[in-house]
Amino acid sequence: MNDGRLRRSVKRLGLGVYHVRLWLHRSQADVRYELGGECVGCAKCCEQPGIQVGNLIWYFPFARQIFLWWHDKVNGFALIEARREDKAFIFKCTHFDTSTKRCDSYDSRPGMCRDYPHPLLEQANPEFFDGCGFRPVARDREQLVQILESQSLTPEQLAKLKKELYLEE
Repeated sequence: MNDGRLRRSVKRLGLGVYHVRLWLHRSQADVRYELGGECVGCAKCCEQPGIQVGNLIWYFPFARQIFLWWHDKVNGFALIEARREDKAFIFKCTHFDTSTKRCDSYDSRPGMCRDYPHPLLEQANPEFFDGCGFRPVARDREQLVQILESQSLTPEQLAKLKKELYLEE
């Protein structure tokens, strides 16, 4: 299902809005981690993309309807689950080919697909998919490693703390 010219144009407009909103959000966000590693092409982030929403979209039917329409008609995300516990919508991406693990509209993919896994870096304890080549790395890792190394810890304790505190590059 490759995107046609009209859909690519609409997605470009949406991408511009996404980037402006992202810039505004990140200029105020306190991000504790940097992104380490690299994409290994596991495609787990593409299999069932999820979007956590705020109260406006979750509780107001008209806002929810517009949100779901946009993701269905423009992004090609078919709703498969609405999770109440974390106000998240889980989708099946119609552009994702499960056999090749590739996107048939990669050049016009949505902003959330381009930005993944950066939003995870804002969480207190970021969890990445098993097998993902990316990992969080603490921004202040050098200072923390120096502090830990000055303590009387066994090599095993030090290694465990470095892993749990995301201090490994």
